[in-house]
Amino acid sequence: MRYGAIRLIERLKAWLELPELAGRELDDPEVTAIRRAVLERKAFLNRLYRECYGLFAHAAERAPDGMRVELGSGAGFLKEVLPGAVTSEVMPLAFVDVAFSAEAMPFSSASVAALFLLDVFHHIPRPRAFLSEAVRCLKPGGRVVMIEPWNTWWSRLVFTHFHHEPFDATAGWDLPGGGPLSTANGALPWIIFMRDRATFEREFPMLRVKRIEPFLPFSYLLSGGVSLRSPAPGWAYPVWRGFEGLLRPLNPQLGMFAHIELELRD
Repeated sequence: MRYGAIRLIERLKAWLELPELAGRELDDPEVTAIRRAVLERKAFLNRLYRECYGLFAHAAERAPDGMRVELGSGAGFLKEVLPGAVTSEVMPLAFVDVAFSAEAMPFSSASVAALFLLDVFHHIPRPRAFLSEAVRCLKPGGRVVMIEPWNTWWSRLVFTHFHHEPFDATAGWDLPGGGPLSTANGALPWIIFMRDRATFEREFPMLRVKRIEPFLPFSYLLSGGVSLRSPAPGWAYPVWRGFEGLLRPLNPQLGMFAHIELELRD
């Protein structure tokens, strides 16, 4: 990319950045509290989260009886959609139930019905450790339900040039050391469940891939996420989601995220 284009992108990102988050360290717990307030006031983004939580709720209906646990709850509000869910984060926060690492979960074997991850899996430094823990903790028929960044030509363009997190589709599974939020590779879900699908199935035969559906080619970008200004007002959300519905056949080429669902075999 030419130098002038890079400068233009940097200026655009600086203009879009929310002032209350400018210059702050991602791993500072106060940043998550600020993002929680951002999520409450940004109507477009709030509606997007509610739609994602609706997918979690639908998956919960197909799971066995038992504990529903959200990993990396952060600034979210899953309890408003699933009141009985246990919320968690890797660091203590006043607005989540419990703090622990996804690589060492404090649950008894075969005690969890569903694990929910919204934009979280690609932050887990050792995904094999988490997947092993999921096999241990889940009941037969239990679910791991994720909404994660996905690798398409469109998402690579956006995530590489307009997003603060690394996006490397050539990387391995493990992430380099760092903070709980700053450690990331947005391409990790695609790497494990698509590029290295045969390896995943060989190493974790108890986890059946039930669903991989790329979606959301534009909505998250228009929401601005939890760090940027939103170019779209809340009332425009159903309009854009309707437009994306018309583009659904193109989601494998355009989707920025994927709805991924794993099931523990009996």
